[in-house]
Amino acid sequence: MIDGNLHWLLSYYRASEISGALFFGELSRTLPPSAIQQDMTRHFADEASHARYWTDCLAELGVAPLKLGVAYQDRYLDAAGIPANLMEILAITQVFEKRVVSQYALHGKSPDTPEMVRKTLARILDDEERHIRWIREALKDLEGAYGGETISAALKRYTLADRDVYRRTTQEHRERIGALRLAAR
Repeated sequence: MIDGNLHWLLSYYRASEISGALFFGELSRTLPPSAIQQDMTRHFADEASHARYWTDCLAELGVAPLKLGVAYQDRYLDAAGIPANLMEILAITQVFEKRVVSQYALHGKSPDTPEMVRKTLARILDDEERHIRWIREALKDLEGAYGGETISAALKRYTLADRDVYRRTTQEHRERIGALRLAAR
């Protein structure tokens, strides 16, 4: 058995990966054939795999995933509103993926992190870094349609929203993620 806070946190990661897979899967289905559709399809498949990795990790640690009603990205709509177009979806996703990389890296540095969790984090981080790269390239390709300044403004707006979501989430779940923040100091 594992600590209740770690159990919750890994279940939260799993729920967030499931939410991402469902969102990007639906988006992939509606996009016209393009390089973005291909990358988005791979992205949603990666997110589904990440949810499975967390499910397997929890099983290896001797627990079942907790049923959680909310994922991290669910809070983005309150903070930033609904993205108006594909460019804004990519911009908010870029910001979110950077947050995931930061959070997973922080978790991996915690001295109390079980080896199975470290392995799962490392496995997922490779994909998340690839997600950041493909989205950065897609946003660059969209500069002709939206303008570099518009894309920069969207990234800035979503970065500010992400900071607010992270701050509120950290306050709400201080006990659960507090040990990770202390470990990074």
